[in-house]
Amino acid sequence: MTVRHFTGRASAVALLSAMLAIGACSAPAPPTFDLSAPRDFGRAAALGGGQLAVSEPLTVQVFDSERIIVKSSSGEVSYLSGAQWADRLPKLVQTRLIQAFENGSRLGRVGRPGDGVIADYTLGTEIRRFEVESGTGEAVVEITARLIGATTGRVASARIFVARAPVAHIDGPEAARALDEALSSVLVQIVRWMPSRVPGAGNS
Repeated sequence: MTVRHFTGRASAVALLSAMLAIGACSAPAPPTFDLSAPRDFGRAAALGGGQLAVSEPLTVQVFDSERIIVKSSSGEVSYLSGAQWADRLPKLVQTRLIQAFENGSRLGRVGRPGDGVIADYTLGTEIRRFEVESGTGEAVVEITARLIGATTGRVASARIFVARAPVAHIDGPEAARALDEALSSVLVQIVRWMPSRVPGAGNS
């Protein structure tokens, strides 16, 4: 059996590396924030029999993560330190959009593609903006929605939805609160826009 003997310097380096590894493993995770699904749609919802599949939103790489985005007046994009979303933003928005339709009772059934929904239409969305503007002190959410025929594959209707919410100061809790407020406004707009465009869903 071979026994390895380390010099004092080598032992110190090995000990320092071990301590750094332990420190990295024990470092606390940054505060995590969630997004919510709205429940108040302004007036009584119309229950219908249409079925809708909601795809995961498309987006550019900068939004396809758990990070919270801050954009300067010059257009520079950075990540808000010490804060993150509870999941990848597209997946989180998809879940809250489905829940918004369920809360609004606007359709007979709504779910993800492959969830067993025999969809009349698929709702395809794209996250175009989901950020805090440091220059204006506002959270901005911009989502494009496209209603696509399940059998034809054609876009039956499309619209861009935008909402803003003030940010008192740019930190994790305030940025997350303002972005959640702006998203809720956009989701309400989408849910109220949809029923007259899906067969059997009634009118909003």
